[in-house]
Amino acid sequence: MKVHVALNTPRFDESVRFYRTFLGLDPVKLKPGYAKFDVAEPELNLTLNASADTGAGAGALNHLGIQVSSTAAVKEAADRLKHEGLATFEEENTDCCYALQDKVWVTDPNGYRWEVFVVKVGDTQPELTTAVRPAGEACCATTCCHD
Repeated sequence: MKVHVALNTPRFDESVRFYRTFLGLDPVKLKPGYAKFDVAEPELNLTLNASADTGAGAGALNHLGIQVSSTAAVKEAADRLKHEGLATFEEENTDCCYALQDKVWVTDPNGYRWEVFVVKVGDTQPELTTAVRPAGEACCATTCCHD
């Protein structure tokens, strides 16, 4: 299990430089408007998502997540969450943030979105480079981005 934190940032390039320095490592994936840092200790999947306006100020939280090792683990989480009465939203084989994933989403009482997810294909667009800049849009419909 690995914790996932996704941050919106209107200062994407500055943020990538900051986290490179702060964490002492390069992103394992760097795409237009998207960077993923995979921290070994403590286990953390940190992503930065370019955003023209976060709506809540610089550094606004995009979402939180728990990365698991299999689709079966995602399904087990979905079943458990539904059994406990939480509203869930499930996605299967979704191409989100340049990765193919299965996931289940829930929202806490404060409006913070959490996902339990598995990455099935790590990079669905390996030919895409950071030379192309997005027009301030999130990389996928659910504003996820973690692999």
